[in-house]
Amino acid sequence: MSAAQPSALVADIGGTHARFAVVAGNQVLDPVVLRCADYEGPAAAAKSYLAANFPDRRPARAAFAVASPVVGDRIDLTNSPWRFSIEEARLALGLERLAVVNDFTAVALSVRHLAAEHLVAIGGGAAVPGQPIAALGPGTGLGVSALVQGHDGEWTALAAEGGHVTMAATTDREAEILGWVRRRFDHASAERVLSGQGLVNLYQAIAALSGRQAVFSTPDVISQRGLDGSCAISREAVETFFAMMGTVAGNLALTVGARGGVFIAGGILPRMAEAFRQSGFRARFEEHGRFQPYLAAIPTWLIIHPLPAFIGLAALVAEAEEKAS
Repeated sequence: MSAAQPSALVADIGGTHARFAVVAGNQVLDPVVLRCADYEGPAAAAKSYLAANFPDRRPARAAFAVASPVVGDRIDLTNSPWRFSIEEARLALGLERLAVVNDFTAVALSVRHLAAEHLVAIGGGAAVPGQPIAALGPGTGLGVSALVQGHDGEWTALAAEGGHVTMAATTDREAEILGWVRRRFDHASAERVLSGQGLVNLYQAIAALSGRQAVFSTPDVISQRGLDGSCAISREAVETFFAMMGTVAGNLALTVGARGGVFIAGGILPRMAEAFRQSGFRARFEEHGRFQPYLAAIPTWLIIHPLPAFIGLAALVAEAEEKAS
């Protein structure tokens, strides 16, 4: 437990885990990971975190990143049973201010503050200063955002739900896989194949199309078996996962004109960073017909910082305090 006086509480709330920390000055301190299933909602989890770590020094402000759209006071997490009111959570925690943003809005806000050691470069040229920046990444879901600089020089992170776009096939094999996904889920979104459960869906689709029995049911086992080559179905699932990430990242870069670079985050890929770097991701990222040269110039990075959303939330808090002063 830190002895510093916390200026703000920050939280990164996903479908499975809620991560809490405090901001003191420019530092993010005392991060803790809690299981969402163990608490009724974010206010209860935050109270538990603060009681254990800061019983006598409660922050007056907070910023939460949530894996869901933020379109009003009511938050309904996409891959979690948690439902809450921002205002009710603020009152329950005794806060003066509580800002709530999409989780990949927070990741996008972090990218300009990450150090070189928190990034793995995966091809491309140099970032063009002042140009839009894209951020995306698979975890429990697929997060997507972008960072755009205004005429006043300030950067704005977009609150986007690009993980739910329709997934496009680039090869005949991918068309077969996505056909299987569509028959099962009605809509073959990018998140249905590019997330933890998405990797399982890919594995099950490939097994079914290959006339094989699907024997594994968790992304950790499938990724392990795929990376060590001990299971051909798992290996194809992982390789397809990497390639499809390239398709979606390239589509996003074209959509927002991300000549400032594309940053890949999320809880899955940093655990297999070297395999991802050597995969077909970058080639697929560039394979967009006449715009291959445009994409070839755009740099892509894998974020390996353990909690990039906290960096973005700390920047959000600092900006709010600067404007209030």
